Amino acid sequence: MTLSALALAGVFLALYLTLYKLGYIGRLVCGTGECETVQLSKWSTLLGQPIALWGCGFYLATFAVATAGTTERWAASRALSVVLVVLTGWGVAFSGFLTYLELFEIHAICRYCVVSALLTCVLFVVAVLDLRDYRSARSDV
Repeated sequence: MTLSALALAGVFLALYLTLYKLGYIGRLVCGTGECETVQLSKWSTLLGQPIALWGCGFYLATFAVATAGTTERWAASRALSVVLVVLTGWGVAFSGFLTYLELFEIHAICRYCVVSALLTCVLFVVAVLDLRDYRSARSDV
């Protein structure tokens, strides 16, 4: 359930940034102005879509898999735990790449992006701990 709640928070964060990028929000409430610099940079789109929209997809996928894991049918599924570790691990790697771009290419740090990167790292740690709990529970049998 923790993974679902964290992923849902990520959905709302990425949705806010997506709405800005698509022009539905006039200014980002950031305090530094660097968030807009990052969001308007050439690195803010991938395959013609805002990076934040891809983030929405990542968080929605994580939410869906984590929520499925709370159902009776999938509660004991090791496969879902592995999928969550792989999915969130990919998210950590991609967030690391985006952080690199902010630091060394764009030369601006978006606070929302930092929160998203930290959230992704927490999701990964929780997913790994969940998989470890699954393995230790199975070895006790």
